Formats: sequence, structure tokens, C-alpha cells
Amino acid sequence: MSLFYRKKRAPSSSVLVAAERQQQRDFSLLQQDETAQQLYRQLRYAVPIIDAALSKIVRLTGNYTVIASDEAVQKQLDAFVQKVPCDGSGQSLQFFTDRFLDSLLTCGNALGEILVDSRSRCITGLHCAEPDLVCLRPGRNGRQFYLRTADGSPEGHPLPHPERLLFSALHPPAGKVYGVSVLHGTPALCSILLRIYECIGQNYDRIGNIRYAVTYHPSNDPTERAYTAERAQTIAKEWAAGMRASAGGEVRDFICAGDVDIKVIGAENPLLDTEVPVRQLLEQIVSKLSIPPFLLGLNWSSTERMSAQQADILTSELEYYRRLLTPVIQQICTAFLRTIGSVAEVTVEWETINLQDETEQALARLHNAQAMQIEQSLEK
Repeated sequence: MSLFYRKKRAPSSSVLVAAERQQQRDFSLLQQDETAQQLYRQLRYAVPIIDAALSKIVRLTGNYTVIASDEAVQKQLDAFVQKVPCDGSGQSLQFFTDRFLDSLLTCGNALGEILVDSRSRCITGLHCAEPDLVCLRPGRNGRQFYLRTADGSPEGHPLPHPERLLFSALHPPAGKVYGVSVLHGTPALCSILLRIYECIGQNYDRIGNIRYAVTYHPSNDPTERAYTAERAQTIAKEWAAGMRASAGGEVRDFICAGDVDIKVIGAENPLLDTEVPVRQLLEQIVSKLSIPPFLLGLNWSSTERMSAQQADILTSELEYYRRLLTPVIQQICTAFLRTIGSVAEVTVEWETINLQDETEQALARLHNAQAMQIEQSLEK
């Protein structure tokens, strides 16, 4: 049974609904720790390129294989890794680590739980919970987890079985327990970007949906000026009838007598060119996410050498995320081996990110070996 199901928190749907109704979201909520995670999720919802980048990082992190030091329990461990339930909707340890990493990137912290049957003491599944459900404090025997209440304060007693809880922090500052989200520093840029998109939509509502200004100029003839109001009403009536007919697909001409001027409202004010400011903002956001632009469908000018360097940077980022996930995988698999009475240790072997990296490493080793051989020949 999950420790987080014992007490339900007050729903925060009112905050989310209010944020969805606002076309221009209030990113000042980042100053409050309680709403930072909601803000980051709203950023993923509002800016699709952020959601695409984080999703690609999770997928590019790759697969792994868990190997036990005792070959007798390897089959049982493989079956557990492939078939362990996760949150009722998924199956396999890979599914759990993908959700765990997604929460780690978005919120800066990730929280998981190993579900254990109270009678058989067997692992029945894995649960990936919201990181702000618990409050983490240092204790005598390591870390202690306290359940947060609806007002954000922790309860007086720590949660039982802290060894079943999985917690990871991303880039925690010095002296701090909690980590920092990958999206930290982007809300200010995203607010400007969304403001530009909102203005583009408003401008298309005003200019894109063409509206006309029909002006009737009466002459100096006193007879014509006496019927100015009646003629203006007739022109307006006929113009409205012609517009209704054109909306229904009927082509209808507008015929009038006198000096009538027809102009398109806003035709003399073209739309502003937003390509440069939008690209500048996207460059800042993409640089924070450490994803090459070509992986996100951004056709920016880049050479083959630049693309290779960007791929190397992405590889180093993925290796860092793998180092964060490896202890979590080892903790889960070690707990499973202990439940079946095995004292074997586990190691995690990650798949190579791509063949190009392996080729480059082999070529580098070849060059080093050749250089060493030349140095030895010179010494002789």
C-alpha cells in the first residue's frame, strides 16, 4: 500500500483553471516555492518547444540492463525489471525511470516509492509521486520524510519505511537538499514569448479579419445635403446585405450614387516582423535545455562541425542524467533481491547512445596508441 494514499491533499484545480483561462500567465508565482512546480508544468503546456525538448531528453537517455553478481537470480531479476507494475498504467522498470526522470527535469526533484505487500513482504509495484507531497529533513539515521499538509507544512511524525522511498535532486545548491528544475530561469523569457504570440493573435483578429470603412461624402448641392442621413442609412443597409450574401457564397456587387469611399481598416498598418525577437528568445530557451536546435525542428544555420559539437554536448548531458538514475535503479533492484533472499549486488549497464560516439571514441584510442608508439620509437 502506498504511503501517499493515506491522506489526500486539497485539490489545486482552482489555481490551474485560473492559469489556463489567462492568456497572459503570471510568471511571478515562481517566487513562491509552493507554486513553482505548477508554474513549470504550465510552461510545458504553454510553450510546446519546452515539452518537446524534455520529452526528447527522456527518450534519448536510452535503455539499460541490470546485471546481478549471482547468475542464479539473473532470470528472476530480468522478469522483475520487465514486468513490475508502475502506477497501474505501466509495466517495467524502464517505464518508472522514464516518469521519474521526467519529474526530475520538470520539478528539479523526483519522488518514488517501492510498494510492498504487508503480508508477503514482496514488491507489488512502483509509484512515482509528486515531489511536493513530502518534506525532506536530515535525521539521525539518514533522511526522514514528512508528509505535507494542504497548507504546505509537514506533519509532526515522519513517514514510516523511509527505505522504500526514492528521492533524487537535480543540481541542488550548496547546503540545500532540494534541486533546481531545468526550466529555472526560463519563466521570464517565456512570459515575453507568450506576450508576443498573444499580440500576434490580436493583430490578426484586427487586421487579418478584414473590416471595411465606408464613408459617404455629400456634395455642396443643398438638395443632396438634405437627404444625407437617408442616403447614409441606405448605403449601410445595402453594404450589410452584400456582406451577408458574400458570407453565404453569393457574389453581389455594391452599387451606389455619389462620392463613396471604401477602405480596409488597418491596411496601412502592416504586421510587425517578429522573427528576430522570437528567435532570440528561443535561442535562450534552447541553450538552457541543452538540446541541439535541429532535433526540435528549428532550421537554423549550422555546419556539420557545429552539429557534431552539439551532439557531443548532448551526450555529456545524457550521461549526467544516467548517473542520477543509476542509484535509483540499483536501490529498487537490490530491494527486490533482498525480498527473494539473495545478497547479490547489482550493476547497471547503459546502452551506447549512438554508434557515432562509439566510433569517435575508438578513433581517439587509435590516435592515442599511434602517438604513444611514435614516442616510444623516438626514445629508443
